[in-house]
Amino acid sequence: MLAIQTLKRPQVFMRIFGAAFSGALATLAFAPYSFWPAMLVSLVSLLLLLYGQSPKRAALIGFSWGLGQFGTGIGWVYVVIANFGGLPTAVGLSLIALLVMFLSLYPALFAFILQRIKLPLSISYLLFAPSLWLLIDWFRGWFLTGFPWLWPGYSQIDGPLASFAPMFGVQGITLALLIISGSVAITVITRKASALLPALVVAIVGTLSSQINWVQETGKDVDVAMVQGNVPQELKWLPSQRWPTLLSYQDMTRQNWDADIVIWPEAAIPALERDLPDFLHRLDAAAINNHTALITGVLDQTDDGQFYNNVITLGENGENGYTYPATQSYSKHHLLVFGEFVPFADLLRPLAPLFNLPMSSFSRGSYTQPNINAKGYQLAPAICYEIAFNDQVRQSLTPDSDFILTLSNDTWFGRSIGPHQHLEIARMRALENGKPVLRATNTGLTAAIGYKGELIKQIPQFETAVLRAKVPTTQGQTPYTQFGDWPLYVWISLSMGAAFFMTRKQKIR
Repeated sequence: MLAIQTLKRPQVFMRIFGAAFSGALATLAFAPYSFWPAMLVSLVSLLLLLYGQSPKRAALIGFSWGLGQFGTGIGWVYVVIANFGGLPTAVGLSLIALLVMFLSLYPALFAFILQRIKLPLSISYLLFAPSLWLLIDWFRGWFLTGFPWLWPGYSQIDGPLASFAPMFGVQGITLALLIISGSVAITVITRKASALLPALVVAIVGTLSSQINWVQETGKDVDVAMVQGNVPQELKWLPSQRWPTLLSYQDMTRQNWDADIVIWPEAAIPALERDLPDFLHRLDAAAINNHTALITGVLDQTDDGQFYNNVITLGENGENGYTYPATQSYSKHHLLVFGEFVPFADLLRPLAPLFNLPMSSFSRGSYTQPNINAKGYQLAPAICYEIAFNDQVRQSLTPDSDFILTLSNDTWFGRSIGPHQHLEIARMRALENGKPVLRATNTGLTAAIGYKGELIKQIPQFETAVLRAKVPTTQGQTPYTQFGDWPLYVWISLSMGAAFFMTRKQKIR
């Protein structure tokens, strides 16, 4: 017996190590590496490693896979802790380790349930596993305000499965990935080529759907100028830097007043809106005189003391001049935990400077708000992290929406891979909804994104520059914009129902 245990122990360690390695491999599928086949290899490897394992051992394998993926994929969050948290290195590393381990519980839960519920291999890997993965991913995107980062579907924005996005959204791509991975894993386990049929069907559907034009171009291009101010985060809110920053944005804008829409990034104005009415009046008048609209991010505080992270439009916006507060505005709804609000603030704030980051006491705007008007065009805003919440962006769109607008400040994340992943997510929103995305950031990556998710033009990080691009508009709505995730809900209900029905039928026999 001891000899058998000695033989098994190295096998367990190899599976755990293999799971961590395959999880890390998944990161190569996301930006900036964008090697999309790596995700398929990673998921197939995970399913193979889980085959034949007990639920507890499967959970350990899933947890190890999560450590590999999230350790390499979101380790960049440490940049914020190191540069702005004011904590000792050991404490900062411990916090990021806790975050990675917490996120790793999700694939651990997937693996545990997959092996806990005994189903025939084909049913387990082709019906149950894909649906279970989606449910757990959705829970991760909701629990504690949600963290829908590194959903597998995002990794395929430049791959052949991207055509599923306009039909079923990013999670439709995730579903396709899991079905293909399950099909390949079954083929490897059973050595039956017929098991590849589901993967072949998914590939054919993806190929055929890529030929469908879900929306149509209007034939109209909009001339857009997006200003990347490149203001260092440590200087941004210093009182001595307020007017140098504003004058810098003004100077870059002055050379681009001939654009249809000029866009400044999130919180580009380093003061509250209520504190700069004269400046905003002059900026509004200049935009009107040049027959253009200007969009900017600006913070504000209401009379009852509530802070909001806002987007406002000036100039030609359908209003009769600027009055405080701006009529054409949007207030951020999805606030970043610890960055924009601190849960249990009374308990946590005294503990460390990390919980006292500047502007970490915001209030939420409504979940969906009216589009903002800029020179007659309708824009659906999403500020920074909000662009990762696909259903919120989708529900913000109307049949009259021309653009998705996202303003961000990724300065916090330095030269890490985080801003590249953020841009990739914005590209997916364009592809899902058939609407171009205008992404203006403080230090990059500022980009004009076409309605098929392609990059029309972008500015490198940490350059003070203006992105000038003509962006085609579209009309019509994709199936995903119209129906959202409901087709996936139906798939989950039918697939899980079929899985358990077929299992019961086999038991009766």
